[in-house]
Amino acid sequence: MTEHTQAITSLAIVGTGVMGMGIAQIVAQAGIEVLLFDAKAGAAERGRQALQTTLEKLAAKGKFTADELQATLDNLTVIDDLNQIAKTDIVIEAIIEDLAIKQQLFRQLESIVTSATILATNTSSLSVTEIASVCTRPERVAGLHFFNPVPLMRIVEIIPGLSTKPLVVETLKSLVERTGHLGVIAKDTPGFIVNHGGRAYGTEALKILGEGVASAAQIDRILRDGAGFRMGPFELLDLTGIDVSHPVMESIYNQYYYEPRYRPHPLTRQMLVGKKLGRKVGEGFYYYPDNKNQKGKKVTADTAQQLSFSKESERTLKSIKSVWIGADVAADKQQLADYLTTQNITIDDNYKPNSDSLVLLAIYGEDTTNAAIRYEVDPKQAVAIDRLTDFSEHRTLMPSMVTDEQFAAQAYALFGTSDKGDQDSDKDVNDDKGSHATLIKESTGFVAQRVIAMIVNLGCDMALQGIASPEDIDNAVRLGLGYPYGPITWGDTLGAERILLILERIYKLTGDPRYRPSPWLQRRAKLGISLFTQQSNF
Repeated sequence: MTEHTQAITSLAIVGTGVMGMGIAQIVAQAGIEVLLFDAKAGAAERGRQALQTTLEKLAAKGKFTADELQATLDNLTVIDDLNQIAKTDIVIEAIIEDLAIKQQLFRQLESIVTSATILATNTSSLSVTEIASVCTRPERVAGLHFFNPVPLMRIVEIIPGLSTKPLVVETLKSLVERTGHLGVIAKDTPGFIVNHGGRAYGTEALKILGEGVASAAQIDRILRDGAGFRMGPFELLDLTGIDVSHPVMESIYNQYYYEPRYRPHPLTRQMLVGKKLGRKVGEGFYYYPDNKNQKGKKVTADTAQQLSFSKESERTLKSIKSVWIGADVAADKQQLADYLTTQNITIDDNYKPNSDSLVLLAIYGEDTTNAAIRYEVDPKQAVAIDRLTDFSEHRTLMPSMVTDEQFAAQAYALFGTSDKGDQDSDKDVNDDKGSHATLIKESTGFVAQRVIAMIVNLGCDMALQGIASPEDIDNAVRLGLGYPYGPITWGDTLGAERILLILERIYKLTGDPRYRPSPWLQRRAKLGISLFTQQSNF
């Protein structure tokens, strides 16, 4: 304890559901006495017993010693009278996500606890300021948002309301550190950090799907295999459930007064009313036969063509005369040339491509048609390739709407076979095995370019709004959402200039304010400095 925090020896949890007991577990393991209360008769005792069973199983597996198990259990006490929390140092509310019910509870808590007791809400979406507004001492109220499952999700958002005292924030941060979790301080804004920062992934993927650029399975594969996400956006939506995800999308969008960056898509609203909710009902973006976890997919006309290209790849490779490369970044051109040389492909290094050369365009934030016009080449020969993502894992190819089939087939033959082994042409092209590339329809920016650029831009705009520090935004999004990188680190890793180029071109070509670059990103990209850089105080 420092002079900036108050001592914590006891804590009460009100609400002993999954979240409440998860919080109770890590706090008790940290050596703090925890009182468990639930308004529903017997719920607290059942919660404690379930937790004890879980902890005993973990101890049997050697996760901790018998003494540590007993010490944790000794710190968990069930109470049946809320008045028994009177002398605790902190009360954490983990009840239903309903503003009126939470406000009623906080009024009741204030009539019981001492003047020094901190009152914390585990709300994920409600305004902490509004919850505290009914209290006589709103300065001791703050948000303390844990994520499920609490013991494994080692990130906690600490949200001061407009009246919250700094001492309260620092004490809660100290508590979180004692549990071994990372506490990040967030402004009391819609979605805080994690739910706010997660808006770009699903909404942009839905927009891409709605434009007919690629199937849900293709988009998932590009973002999972090429960009490194643990799950594709549509796999994630099916897992979470449309009935959970869509209302959150609408809530954030509405609370920000229809900011285009958070715009939901009509498709998920349609799926919600049509009860295509995902795994829980056996159908969402994928089919789940017999409620099994294995996804069922259909081969569309686009993927059928890709499968056809795959079967003919060896013959197609022999038909390639030469390849002409146009690239926005010199390093991309060199890397593509090196790759083609290893494939014994002739490089067409003329100023203008030969009429029988495949024209390969490594571009950013643009469709193949506009890029072909910019490079002054024939769109019928052109296929664009995404160089933003991991080239060794997956390649995304984009013919123009008039590209001759022979050139599309040539590009697929060149990049569709895995460097890790020959493809199995009998596999569905959407499967994890088989093709190493995905052919998409024309899009203003590739799938991964659009999604990643939107994630980075949103993280930058959150920093601009002062929702949290760039470091806290980065850590919260990475840990809370399981992204390969936090948005700020990702921007620095890929290059802020490239992210800015993608957004500027998409914004110019579409006119959609959704894609306008954040001033935070613009300034740092143009100055050539890290996106973590904050302006000095003068």
